[in-house]
Amino acid sequence: MSLKIQTLNNISARGLDRLPRDLYEVASEMSEPDAIILRSANMHNMDIPASVRAIGRAGAGVNNIPLDKMTERGVPVFNAPGANANAVKELVLSGMLLSARNILGAWKYVEELTSTGEDLKKEVEAGKKKFKGVELPGRTLGVIGLGAVGVNVANAAQALGMAVSGFDPGITINNAWRLSAGVAEALSVDDLMSGSEFVSLHVPLVDGTRGLVNAERLKLMPKGAVLLNFSRAEIVDEDAVLESLAEGHLKYYVCDFPSEKLRGHDQVITLPHLGASTDEAEDNSAIMIADQLRDWLEVGNIRNSVNFPEAIMPPTANAHRIVVINKNQPNMVGQITSALARHNHNIADLLNKSKGEIALSMVDVDAEVAQGALDELAGISGVLCVRYLGAIGANAA
Repeated sequence: MSLKIQTLNNISARGLDRLPRDLYEVASEMSEPDAIILRSANMHNMDIPASVRAIGRAGAGVNNIPLDKMTERGVPVFNAPGANANAVKELVLSGMLLSARNILGAWKYVEELTSTGEDLKKEVEAGKKKFKGVELPGRTLGVIGLGAVGVNVANAAQALGMAVSGFDPGITINNAWRLSAGVAEALSVDDLMSGSEFVSLHVPLVDGTRGLVNAERLKLMPKGAVLLNFSRAEIVDEDAVLESLAEGHLKYYVCDFPSEKLRGHDQVITLPHLGASTDEAEDNSAIMIADQLRDWLEVGNIRNSVNFPEAIMPPTANAHRIVVINKNQPNMVGQITSALARHNHNIADLLNKSKGEIALSMVDVDAEVAQGALDELAGISGVLCVRYLGAIGANAA
C-alpha cells in the first residue's frame, strides 16, 4: 500500500524524486493524503484531512501553516532550515552593495539620459559625482539572529573585510561552531544597532520579534546607516523607517517585502520576495523535506520539526515500532509501558523526548502489536496520536 503525498505548490522535481514511486503516490490533488508538502500556500483556511500525519514546508518560515492546530492533532510540521541559507546570504550581500554604491540610482540616471554621441559621454561624466558611494571593508555590520542564514551573512561580510557583530541569545551549538571567531558578540539589540553602519535582520516572526525595529531603535543607529530586512516584513515598523529616511538619519532600507508605502521611494530598495528564489535553494529545500518526511512516515524519526522534539532511534533488529505522541505530563511513559506489558509485549528499546507541551515516545517491541494494545494506548488521557509502523527493524543489523 503506497503512502500519499499532496503538493500545494510547485515542488522541485529533485526533491520529489526522493520519494520512490513504488512506495509513494505524489500529486497536487488527492483525497486523504498521508502528508502535505508546500512552499508558500496558505493553509490557515484549508480543511486539512484527518488522514494527514505530517506537513513539510520546503523553506524555513511556517507562518502559513496552522501550527497550533496541527500540534493538537499530533501532526509534526517540518521545515528546511539552512537549505536556502546561501541564496539569502547572496541576496543580503547584493543589498549591501546596491546601497553602498547607489547602483540602482546610477542605473536609473543612465536609463533616463536622451543625449547621444559626445554629449552622452559628457552628461555621464557630469552626473556620476552624484552617485559616489562607499566601500564595504572597514564598515560595520550588525547581524540580528545567528541561525543558518545569519551565520552565513556574518562570515561572508567578515571575509569582505567588514567588522561584524552579532546578537542571538538562542544561538545553537551547531551555529556557534560555524560562526567565525572574529565576529564580535553584541550585548543586546540596542547595543548592536548603536554600533552598526549596516544592520541585517535574520529572525523568525513571533510575538517577541514583531516590530523589533521601531523608531527608538532606528535613532540608535549612526546617521547614514542602512537597514536590511530579509526575514519578515512585520519585524520592521515601516512608518518609523519612512520617518527616519525623511529626517535624513537612515540612508537606505533594503527589504524583500514590497508594500504600497515603500514602493517607489528613492531610498528604499524593495525586492519581490526573492530570498529563496534560486534553483539550488528550491532543490535543497525539497530534498531536505522529502528525506525528513520519509524518515518520519517510514521509521518514526523526527528531524527539523518546528513543533515536535527531535527524536532519532535506529531500528532494533526484528522489532516492531510504535510512536506515541502525547501532552508533556507526568507518568506518560509509565502508562505506555504498563499498557504494553498487559498485552505481553517485551520492550527492546525506548526513546522519550519532549519539547514544550508535547512529548513523544518511540517504542520497539518484540512482536506484532495487536489492535487492542494500540486502542489502549490511544485511550490514555493526554495521548494525541498513536502510530504503528510495524516491523521496521526486520532487516536491522
